[in-house]
Amino acid sequence: MKTLILIGLLVVSALAAPKSGYEEFELAKKCDKELCQLPNCRCSSASIPGGFDAKDVPQLVLLTFDDAVNIANTDYYEKAFDGKVNPDGCPIGGTFFVSQEYTDYSAIHNLSARGHEIALHSITHQPPTDYWKDLSVEGHMKEFIDQRDLMSNLAKIPKESMQGIRLPFLQLSGNNSFEMIKKAGLKYDSSWPTSKYLWPYTLDYKTTQECPIGPCPTASLPGVWVVPMIYWWDDNNVQCSMVDSCVNIPNDVDGLLKFMIRNFENHYLDNRSPFGFYVHAAWFGRHENYFKAYLKFIEYLQGLKDVYLVSVQRALQWVQNPSKLSNLKNSWPNCQARHEYTCNKRVCELRKGEEYRYMTICGTEEDCPEEYPWVDPQ
Repeated sequence: MKTLILIGLLVVSALAAPKSGYEEFELAKKCDKELCQLPNCRCSSASIPGGFDAKDVPQLVLLTFDDAVNIANTDYYEKAFDGKVNPDGCPIGGTFFVSQEYTDYSAIHNLSARGHEIALHSITHQPPTDYWKDLSVEGHMKEFIDQRDLMSNLAKIPKESMQGIRLPFLQLSGNNSFEMIKKAGLKYDSSWPTSKYLWPYTLDYKTTQECPIGPCPTASLPGVWVVPMIYWWDDNNVQCSMVDSCVNIPNDVDGLLKFMIRNFENHYLDNRSPFGFYVHAAWFGRHENYFKAYLKFIEYLQGLKDVYLVSVQRALQWVQNPSKLSNLKNSWPNCQARHEYTCNKRVCELRKGEEYRYMTICGTEEDCPEEYPWVDPQ
């Protein structure tokens, strides 16, 4: 009888436990620099790819935005990006980590058509953080890979153009989200804060990055890239992973601009690791001077002829094939590709629980989802 009870408990425990990955991965070992070589492997380190001096490489600036894209923020994006070019004549670009709820898919189409990167931020973005901490590989597939299919269908953008993720609340789940990236053929994660000025690296080998929002990955996951979110520091020297989470900052435009430049120079005057301006566009609505300072900061960056405002994907192209400022065509032979799909806007009426939601898509009535896109908690 005791044996039967024990077996029953083991079965219940197995069903309740988070599902493991699709395959077993070896524990990551200390990085072997001789074996780990670009373009597909890089040890976690602050060293500049290619072994170049800092003065000889571009300072890559990553302008990223999280959450829904809609009428509340598209005007900000147009004013920030349109008409501006990098020193090589190519348009500046940003990366949009999009969550599904409240997103206008015709706006996603327009951003992609202008050469910006569209990346994945989950279908639900639902609390609590423990949901993401405990989410299985299969659960991540539903949140992110189903979202990739959804955005491709509703925004009429190429599925293969979406290669990166940012986890909601920056909450890692050990190996699971990274196993999902590998399984689904994605390329990178940009969810992992650090105080170290690390360049992007792969998870072939053991990372040297600290783990502030764990659990962090321990497996060897060849070819999966990490784009670290290097901390900003506010005026009281308190670290913040997203700019809008910095508490002790000025409210005047000049003070804000100095705050932004100071954080930028931590990279620019050191090892030129990619400088990320990670923000939610809702921050611009908190104070009228925030967006004014943001525009002035972009103007300041545009005055520096060794600074390139690029998408995360384009930054990784340089990291994988690094070249000096004098020979950037080796890394970027062409400007960011722009797709040639068209968008016929359509408003879909969908029901979510007791509410009606109106979703703008690219397509016809037949393209409207049969039900509101969502993932039930596991």
